[in-house]
Amino acid sequence: MNQEDQNQEIALFEHTEIRKSWHQERWYFSVIDVVAILSESSNSRRYWSDLKKKLTEDGYSQLYEKIVQLKLTSSDGKKYETDVADVEGILRIIQSIPSPKAEPFKRWLAKVGRERIEEIADPERAVDRAKETYTKKGYQKDWIDKRMRGIAVRNTLTDEWKNRDIKGIEYGILTNEIYKGTFSEDYQSLMNIKNIDKKNKDNLRDHMGDVELILTMLAEASSTEITQARDSHGFTHVTEDVKKGSSIAGNARKELENQTGKRIIPEKTPEGLD
Repeated sequence: MNQEDQNQEIALFEHTEIRKSWHQERWYFSVIDVVAILSESSNSRRYWSDLKKKLTEDGYSQLYEKIVQLKLTSSDGKKYETDVADVEGILRIIQSIPSPKAEPFKRWLAKVGRERIEEIADPERAVDRAKETYTKKGYQKDWIDKRMRGIAVRNTLTDEWKNRDIKGIEYGILTNEIYKGTFSEDYQSLMNIKNIDKKNKDNLRDHMGDVELILTMLAEASSTEITQARDSHGFTHVTEDVKKGSSIAGNARKELENQTGKRIIPEKTPEGLD
């Protein structure tokens, strides 16, 4: 995984997702996501635009020193420059939005900051917290274990890509090749098949069943092994490796479908998740 992706995470406040990024040794939170929660506005972007004007009129120009733009993943799966603020900036914004959630949100901010420090000292805490988040969302333990293993396999692959000169948008293109080779469907088609709402920032793999996760792991682990064996460098050569690795998983899927007489990709969320 490239450094930008490693530093970007989703946090949960009362089961609502907030994008955050570790930047300059501290967390920066998506202002739009925070405003949406506190204001409960149907148009959080407009609310934030109006609030910025009001804060300027009130003389709080220092706020803009606390707000920067970082590339965060949007609902369409692409990264865009997004207004973000550190804890101090978010606290100032909270003060400007009348909301019963203000005090709980302040406590949540403090907790998130503490957790990051703990995770730097002990990386296993991050894994434990990810498991806890999935449990709260209603996933079963067996599925969570596979998902955690899948994340580890994915990280190994993207670390390999980084070392072999893969950059920026190429990560997404290569990932799409993995889906196509494994499931004969690209990312967008899989999202449509599973009826996943991008607006909720849902992760495709969080809607995969056990066999789908295992096949994806097979594709990514195979791609890693092939790249290492060929000592590939650059987008063109690594793309060839990904196509070969994902075809291994694709062939396994086809054989399993032939033996069972049913399609691997179900149009539903994993068992046990509402």
